[in-house]
Amino acid sequence: MISQIENGRSIPSLSVLLEIVSALQVNLSDFFKDISPEEEIILIKRKGDYEYFQKEGSNGFSYERFLTRSIKNSTVDIVFLTLEPNSFREQVSTDAFEYKYILSGEVDYIIGNETYTLKEGDSLFFDGRIMHVPINKGKKPARMLIIYFFDN
Repeated sequence: MISQIENGRSIPSLSVLLEIVSALQVNLSDFFKDISPEEEIILIKRKGDYEYFQKEGSNGFSYERFLTRSIKNSTVDIVFLTLEPNSFREQVSTDAFEYKYILSGEVDYIIGNETYTLKEGDSLFFDGRIMHVPINKGKKPARMLIIYFFDN
């Protein structure tokens, strides 16, 4: 069961999760201390920080986990964006959670009042309801994969 949970093949029931937390001798409030639904979520993953794993019974399959998020009653929109040098747009908000993966180039992503510099292989996940805009200050186009998670 632990292997299935680790490999994303199973989501533990509450009772199983509590048993695992207890077996790890971790205080339940400490286990969930970083989870707050009211908190702004901005996750940056650098190219070297992805979780590498293999699924049981596979040979030659090397997985890299960027993000795991439950999707229930939602719409997923997957797009590529090419951002030309010196392109411009005002900050916008989107009624969706957004996942960005930088395929090539370098992008400064402004979210609220913060700026995050993302390079090829980096990724970003955030609540699109926060005002945001990508900026390509480079001399070449930047290309990114974008996945929008809209709640229905």
